[in-house]
This record gives sequence, C-alpha cells and structure tokens, in this order.
Amino acid sequence: MRLLARLLLGIAAIVVVCLALATALILRDTHARIGEATQASAARAARTLGALYWQELVWRDGLNRAELLPLPEWRTLATARVVSPGICVTFVPRAASPTAAPLPPLCSLAEEDFAPAPALFGALYARAYGAFPQAHRPVDARQDVGEIVAAADPGTALRLAWLEVALLVRTAALLALAIGLGVALLVARALLPVGAIIAAMRALEAGDYAGRVARPGGAELGQIARALDALAARLDRTQAARAALTRQLFQLQEDERRALARDLHDEFGQCLAATGALAGSIEAGAADRPDLAADARAIAAASRRMMASLREALVRLRSQDIDELGLEACLAGLVASRRAAVVRLETAGDLAAVPRPIAIGLYRIAQECLTNATRHGGARNVVMRVVAAADETVALSVEDDGGGDPARLAEGDGHGLLGMRERIAALGGSLAIGRAALGVRVAATIPLAAPAAMSA
Repeated sequence: MRLLARLLLGIAAIVVVCLALATALILRDTHARIGEATQASAARAARTLGALYWQELVWRDGLNRAELLPLPEWRTLATARVVSPGICVTFVPRAASPTAAPLPPLCSLAEEDFAPAPALFGALYARAYGAFPQAHRPVDARQDVGEIVAAADPGTALRLAWLEVALLVRTAALLALAIGLGVALLVARALLPVGAIIAAMRALEAGDYAGRVARPGGAELGQIARALDALAARLDRTQAARAALTRQLFQLQEDERRALARDLHDEFGQCLAATGALAGSIEAGAADRPDLAADARAIAAASRRMMASLREALVRLRSQDIDELGLEACLAGLVASRRAAVVRLETAGDLAAVPRPIAIGLYRIAQECLTNATRHGGARNVVMRVVAAADETVALSVEDDGGGDPARLAEGDGHGLLGMRERIAALGGSLAIGRAALGVRVAATIPLAAPAAMSA
C-alpha cells in the first residue's frame, strides 16, 4: 500500500476513535443533563403546585384542605412553563385511594419537527445507560398533600440525544474530511520528490550513474537525495575505472595475441615450411627406399595439417588485419572461414568509420557468437548483421537455427559469454539475448563515442 494511502487510513482510524470517544462523552453528558432537568422540573413543579394550593385556600376562604385534594386545575399553563422540554410530571396525592386511577401526566414536549431517533441508537442507549431516572418532590402546603413525580419522556429524550450525536457526527465528519484533504494535499506535495528519488534508484539499478536527483524542499528527503547522488557519483567513478581497466586488459590481450601470432608465423610457420620442404626432398631422393619415401610423405602430410591449423589459429589471433583491410573485409573473411554452417553476412552503413578499438571489439564478439552458434548450438544456417546507424551506434546481431534456450544462455556464466559481456560493457554498449525464428538471437549495440575509442 502506498504511503499516502496508509497515512489517510491512519488519520481516518484516529478520527473514528476520537469520534467514538466524543460520542460516548456527549451521551454521558446528555444523560446527566436529562437527569438534572428531571430533578429541576420536579422541584419547580412542586413549588408551583404548592403555590396553587395556597391560592385555592385563600380564594375559598380557608376551605378544608381535604376538599381541595386532588386539585383538578394543577395541569395549568403555569405548571407547564416550569417543566423542561422532554420531561413529564405527575402529581400523586396522599389522600388518593390506592385503587384510584393515577392522574394524567403533564408533559413539556420538544419540537415535533425532528425525526425520531433510530431504533439501533435507542437500543444502544438503553444498553449503556438503562432507563431514564425519575425525580420525586413532595408538595407541601403546611401538610404533606402529595408528591410530584418527574421522568423523561423516552421518545423525546432519545430524539434530543440523537440530535446532539448527529450534529457531532456531521461536524466531525466534515472536519475529518477537511483535515484529510488538507493532510493529503500536504503529504502529496511533500512526497513529490519521492518519485524522482525512486526513478533515480531505478536508473542506478539499470546501470545509469549519470543522473542526479533535484534537491527537494524537506530536510529528510534532501539528505536521501544527497546520499543517492553521492552513491551514483561513486558508482560512476567505480564503473568508469572498471571499464578503463577492462579496456586495458583487452588491449593487453590483443597485444599478446599479435605477439603470439607473429611468433607463430615467424618461428613455427617457418619450421613447418622447412619440415615440409625437407620431407619432399627426402621423398624425391629415396626412389630406391619405398619405406623411407612413405615416411617422408607422412611427415609432409602432418606438416600440411599443422600448417592449416596454424593458419586457423593465426586468423583467430590476428586483429591487425582490421587496420589493413577494414572491419567489413575482416568479418567477410571470418564468415568464409566457417565450414560447419552456412553463414550469411549483411552489412549496412559506413563500417569504415567505426573506430579501431570498437571494430576490434565487434570482430571478437562476432567470433564468439559464431563459435557458440556453430560449435555449441549445432546451427546449420547463421545470419550475421552489422549496421552502423545514423544515431552514432553500431549494432551487431547473430541469428541461428540451432534451437536452444535464450534464457538459459543469458543466465550462463561460460568464459566466452562472460568475456563478451565484459567487452561490450567496457565499450559502453549493451547485450541482448533473445529468441529467433528457429534458434537464438544475440545482439550487441555499441555507441561510436564509446570511451574505448579515445583510450585504446
């Protein structure tokens, strides 16, 4: 899950917890206020009813109090005014018969425009707080004439409590939405540099060490960007040093090959030529010795085979022919020397403009690709393409029909493939191994402005 989504979910969870706590506190406060309103309504109604008794006594000129009980006019507007909204009060006379029907209550209801509370809210409220409390207050007119019993009307009280909770929930929801949007905008703005940092890390993973991360505004992300830039610069220097060392090693290898080819040609080649000539001379002078003539012919045949092997070795070792003949002619000679498969060479662009170090690298890569295709892959037909493109790159591809698994070849760690990878990396190029129509396709792309062009 993305960081912004996690932050928003965390904020939402905190808001829900805070809202639940605030709802519980409001419900407790509402329940307490309903109890206080019940007590106050009972006290005020008792005082009002006591005053009514005294008023009746005065108006009736001291009539016996017993004749005033119960007072039928106690449910007056004056009494209703002292009862809090949502509270019902009932007068219970002391002189009333136990079997007498209770007097109807006087209720001061709230506004009826509001919708009733949901049933679930009422059930949860009742489970948390139980029934609404009652309040009892005696009515005193120089004797205990009865009591006022006050209690909250359940429907009205629940509706009032629900109105407060609903108002809180709506307010909190709007506030949470505003906070969430504000936090989302702030966090999204603060995390904008993260995309650039991730892109730079992916570039490092792909081997691009030249990119740098723009400095973000935050201190923490700025430190990460600076550390990433320092890492990229160090990797760039390390990779450049490694590539330079690899180019030097390949140059030393080419020098050693040229020296070895020269020694083989000058020493071993001359010895083989002399051996062949001497064997021919012995054969010509041994007309009367058939056994000696046969040995001379065997020596001459062995010399010819060794000379053919020497020529093949010299072809593999020599690279100075590129200076004399050019890359295209050397590749044509390489293709013509293959006997195990039919190899077709296709070229495009000006290969003569390819710098010598890159041309030598391409020649060695082509050698290894043809060896893999003909000797290890068992291919019968091979197509080699070399293209000097207009975008200052040269591309070499070799396709064969020998089957094979490109993925297995790409994951291989043989000396030939490893050397080919190192050579291409030293030239600043890239290697791709994929599937051809009937076999494997190996493609190398090298920029003509590779460092090797200036250092070899």
